[in-house]
Amino acid sequence: MYAVIRTGGKQERVETGQTVQVELLGVDPGAEVSFEPVLVVDGDDVRATPAQLASASVTGRVVGVAKGPKVVGFTYKNKTRQQKHFGHRQKYNTVEITAITKG
Repeated sequence: MYAVIRTGGKQERVETGQTVQVELLGVDPGAEVSFEPVLVVDGDDVRATPAQLASASVTGRVVGVAKGPKVVGFTYKNKTRQQKHFGHRQKYNTVEITAITKG
């Protein structure tokens, strides 16, 4: 059984026991979170319509915070000696999926 969840403007395919990195949720490590499923598949049973997914849910436990890869940027304007160097490193919550219910 697996589900496709929506979080942070993205969709992730998850299964029970799997750990995924999602955008920051604003909760402390160890907290329970619930996600809205977009699709739930259990063998031949596929649930995808809003009426079928009204009672379905995916729950998980926040394990911690992780950092993504560092992105380095550089801008330069010719003949004016204008240049700028910047970097960015996105933070993510690591979530362990504990249960998927069809409802």
